[in-house]
Amino acid sequence: MKIQIEKVLISDPIDPAAIQILRERNIHCEVATGLSPNELINIIKDYDALIVRSGTQVTKDVIDAGKNLKLIGRAGVGVDNIDCRAATRAGIIVINAPAGNTISAVELTCSMILSTARLVPQACQSLKSGKWDRKTFMGNEIKDKTLAIIGLGRIGREVAHRMQSFGMKTIGFDPLVSVEQAKEFGVESLSLNEIWPQADFITVHTPLIPQTKNMINTETLQKCKKGVRIINVARGGIIDENDLLMALKSGHCSGAGLDVYMEEPPKNRELIEHPLVVCTPHLGASTKEAQNNVAKEIALQFLDIMDGKSVAGVVNAPLLSEMLKHQNLLWTRLGRNLGMLAAMDSPSSSSLKLFINGNEARKVAKLIRETVLVGFLRIKTGKEVKLISASDLAADMNIDLKLELPESSGHCCFSKICLKTDSGNEYMGIPQGRRSYLIEMNGHQFEPVISMESHLTFFQLKNSSDYELLIQSLSNQMMMMIKSITKSVDNLLIAIHSTESLQSLPKENQDYIKVIRLNFS
Repeated sequence: MKIQIEKVLISDPIDPAAIQILRERNIHCEVATGLSPNELINIIKDYDALIVRSGTQVTKDVIDAGKNLKLIGRAGVGVDNIDCRAATRAGIIVINAPAGNTISAVELTCSMILSTARLVPQACQSLKSGKWDRKTFMGNEIKDKTLAIIGLGRIGREVAHRMQSFGMKTIGFDPLVSVEQAKEFGVESLSLNEIWPQADFITVHTPLIPQTKNMINTETLQKCKKGVRIINVARGGIIDENDLLMALKSGHCSGAGLDVYMEEPPKNRELIEHPLVVCTPHLGASTKEAQNNVAKEIALQFLDIMDGKSVAGVVNAPLLSEMLKHQNLLWTRLGRNLGMLAAMDSPSSSSLKLFINGNEARKVAKLIRETVLVGFLRIKTGKEVKLISASDLAADMNIDLKLELPESSGHCCFSKICLKTDSGNEYMGIPQGRRSYLIEMNGHQFEPVISMESHLTFFQLKNSSDYELLIQSLSNQMMMMIKSITKSVDNLLIAIHSTESLQSLPKENQDYIKVIRLNFS
């Protein structure tokens, strides 16, 4: 699947490297920064794609106004300023640049750990104010101290590597990283309840989601040892700021390094001004190198999506990267075609079951499910449906598709997909090479199997002897359009491939029970 992008709006300042990369592919780029919400809404309809940093608020109103929008790129990591839900429902892909500012965020985290341990900013400010005070700023070594890393993704792992070189013991928590994987980069994987009492320093590197909001609060801080220090260069809201302030005041917490806040600029001045807090104004990605990296990364991902390649930064369509992989095209075609066939043959159905057999098909089962919905909804709605919005559209239309994975074995060529509807109809298909094939429909088996491509018309006969009558009833003009005719094993279901749709047919119920016309192109 390729996406055509001709005009891109850049509404926040970004490194010129992104513009250069896009223009080399003859993509028209317009830079318009500092737009008001209404100004953005008024012009966004003219663009295929939008690139932002953290300044532009891409609201539902902006997305609704972007009638031609296909892609939104965030030159950075966080997408808090983009209504991803609205984008998904509109079929718009949202991508970020997950790797570009990694090192900058890592280095700031390490600086915060060292600064809170040795009170460097406070001592600097004291000396600049004319004081010579060595006693007040007695710090701690970090050698042999325990650093707890919450979130063991790119940044968490790099922090671990660097702080291990200072002699710190690193422990961590990440539900997506196994104990064995954590060991590979020197981190002991523990549960959160095991981490709290062991940590001398805690640094968080997770997104702000319901599961991580206010993760560090009075309850968790009370489980920590006295003197713990807290670092947050990830997202505001992971730490309850009022609870952290109370812990600092009581002396239970010996310091905090904060780069992000619940509100930015922060309104909790008492926390910011606390003498044990080292704070910066969201500088995690504020290096020349990071800005150049994220600009290049977002632009190159635009090109990859245009070329139908898989990309790492897709935020709102986790299956899109799987769909873009060339080896998965056979499964996406098969799923879409079976969905289209089911919708045409069972127009009143709203509940379906998808059975996937075979090792290769099971690997991409969720992708196949979504492509079945794409095909089914395409017929139901009469318009193209995008992969990323298929599930939301199905929910709006009260269409349910359950996925079942029976125990099976076998290789790719023996994998098969079976789709059943609540009206009792059933369709079974397999992929081979670049094509998808129908092997059975409503109990009627095909030998040879039917290629689901181009114009395909199915006739269900009353009796097996009616085949000759049906063929005789077709006009000479229609016969000239027919490429091939395949009968089911029981001669009750006839499949005709044609160059055009067969429209002028004998009356239904005279020679056959029903007819189904499909165009798989």
